[in-house]
Amino acid sequence: MDIETFRDYCLSLHGTTEGMKWELLCFMVEEKIFVITSLNDGTLCFKCDPNDFDAFIARHGISQAPHFARRHWVAINSLEVMPDKELKQCIASSRSLVLKKLSKKIQAKYEN
Repeated sequence: MDIETFRDYCLSLHGTTEGMKWELLCFMVEEKIFVITSLNDGTLCFKCDPNDFDAFIARHGISQAPHFARRHWVAINSLEVMPDKELKQCIASSRSLVLKKLSKKIQAKYEN
């Protein structure tokens, strides 16, 4: 997946906005980051279920995301580390995990 396809996918998720923070491209829902990427080196960080954390970091090219909640965020070295379908699932899951932390009223805005 290239960066434009990645960006298009993230923005296709209902309510997603993008912005720059700390010189990184962030994708957010209700101003809460669910994916963050470096345009310089292609590193990508997303929130994951803590139960899946160990399986993720056991894979080549995936590690604990620096500066984020331990066992809740992973970093991948590039968009090529995962197949496109799996990466899209991870991004959607990250968004869902972030939404679950918001109020019920806000969550209701994003129900199908």
